[in-house]
Amino acid sequence: MIGRRTFLLSASALVLVGCNGAGGGGAVGADEMALGDANAPVTLIEYASTTCSHCAAFHAEVYEELKTNYIDTGRVRYVFREYPTAPAPIAVAGFQLARCGGASSEQYFTRIGELFRQQTAIFATGTMEGVRGKFLEIGGAAGLSEEQIMQCITDEEGADRIRRVVEEGNRQFNITGTPTFIINGEKVTDPSVVTYAGLSRLLDAAGAATN
Repeated sequence: MIGRRTFLLSASALVLVGCNGAGGGGAVGADEMALGDANAPVTLIEYASTTCSHCAAFHAEVYEELKTNYIDTGRVRYVFREYPTAPAPIAVAGFQLARCGGASSEQYFTRIGELFRQQTAIFATGTMEGVRGKFLEIGGAAGLSEEQIMQCITDEEGADRIRRVVEEGNRQFNITGTPTFIINGEKVTDPSVVTYAGLSRLLDAAGAATN
């Protein structure tokens, strides 16, 4: 088992959505992690799950260019909202690992990126004990002890935080799959958003609309 209480969160404790290929405003809440200029003209919100293969593909194929060309240049404020897809306990544990030890935004996104990069390897272990081992490996590489990692994974406040994000996302944007993107408070329905060409076109249009 991963932990004493299986992450303190059963799959039925959250309203889960599927992982699919497409996907308010710019305020960043206490439950969210963000990168970029808080005063950027465009805010991009991503609802994503560490267990979603399409989310992993987006972060492998699009995220670095997005960060280099839009986030780091002050053109976009990027907000990540934790929205677990099945298997929920593994997704929640991943989010908890990313935040462990009071992680800064930079540390958090580095760990999220590593979880996406190793997503296939995590699932390939085939057992919860194997998943636990991968999380300990990823956390250890980030300088966390086994005790720290297990305390983070089984933290009840983390489960409550993620539940709030899920409930608010459902209420505000009717999230039906991950990744889902919100640009300046509007849910994106254009399927090309998961490509760099499509996303950059949408971000440029949103930026132009603010001028």
